[in-house]
Amino acid sequence: MATGFFWDEKCFWHSGGNYAENLPVGGLVQPVVNGGLPETPESKRRLKNLIEVTGLARDLVLQGADPVTTDDLLRVHPQRYLTEFKRLSDTGGGELGRRTPFGPGGYEMAAQSAGLAKAALFSVLRGDLDNAYSLSRPPGHHCLPEYPNGFCLFANIAIAIEAARAAGLAKRYAVLDWDVHHGNGTEAIFYDRADVLTVSIHQDRNYPWDTGAFEDRGVGAGEGTNLNIPLPAGSGHATYLDAMDRLALPAIRDFAPDVLIIACGFDAAAMDPLGRMLCHMGSFRAMTRQVMDLAADVCGGRLVMVHEGGYSETYVPFCGHAVLAEMSGSAIDAPDPFGDIWDIRQPDARFEEFTKGLIGDMASALA
Repeated sequence: MATGFFWDEKCFWHSGGNYAENLPVGGLVQPVVNGGLPETPESKRRLKNLIEVTGLARDLVLQGADPVTTDDLLRVHPQRYLTEFKRLSDTGGGELGRRTPFGPGGYEMAAQSAGLAKAALFSVLRGDLDNAYSLSRPPGHHCLPEYPNGFCLFANIAIAIEAARAAGLAKRYAVLDWDVHHGNGTEAIFYDRADVLTVSIHQDRNYPWDTGAFEDRGVGAGEGTNLNIPLPAGSGHATYLDAMDRLALPAIRDFAPDVLIIACGFDAAAMDPLGRMLCHMGSFRAMTRQVMDLAADVCGGRLVMVHEGGYSETYVPFCGHAVLAEMSGSAIDAPDPFGDIWDIRQPDARFEEFTKGLIGDMASALA
């Protein structure tokens, strides 16, 4: 099995503004040591470092990619947005939306990030690779066509899908987003489309706090091709696997896509500063096995992972390593340094009974 790993050093150089966690410095908000947004390069760079140190990189096909073209971007983002983004990028940086600051060259770095996602998708659809992982940064799943937010400057997955459609590589696409935050940008871009299924498993009312409701199912031709699975804070390993088995995977199976794309955030992990879930690296390994098995059944194994959130610099690399080892069939392991702790802190039986009932109610509503 050939698993691609797409990365570029320039994506690690993307920088934000003067923030203390996710608050701009000023007024009563003091600067912090080594301050900045939680979306730092280190969680991604340390993932790349970890696969090198363990030797997992030798079981992957590491490669770079060209940035996306202006034509690629214009299939999703209007010219006025691109013009203003490029102007600010060329004059020192700025901020266009909500919590999306960028420094000099931010436009080019965001285009590079989307280019990695495009190259990963194209390589799988053309049969050059069995599956692929794109270490994209900045992320993309919150970005609307004209309004970036939540650290996302270009809609990486949507840009890749539209480029693949234009190239005639596939007709039906499914996007499963397991980032802890709702994939509102991806949802909005395809909300009225029948050829793209969007599924988001996320912490209820985390971010954005006003999107991601179960009742939002798409409109027009896209009616029924959007599925939100909001889970309560504190949901852990068993609840995520249950939501996958009873809601996400059946929806994807029924849709029968040509390729399955995962918006792969690791911020549902227990250590994450921007999430309140209790998943661990074993959760992400198990969900990867679930989607690999599903992809083998419905779309010839064509599976692409595109990196999204995850803000624990120490723990994200272990979660990513587990996903990549599972994707590639590698025997190389990086043991969970917190495994015993996360097992002890999983929700008790009463909470899991509650979430089983919640998931059951959602499944009944879809029947």
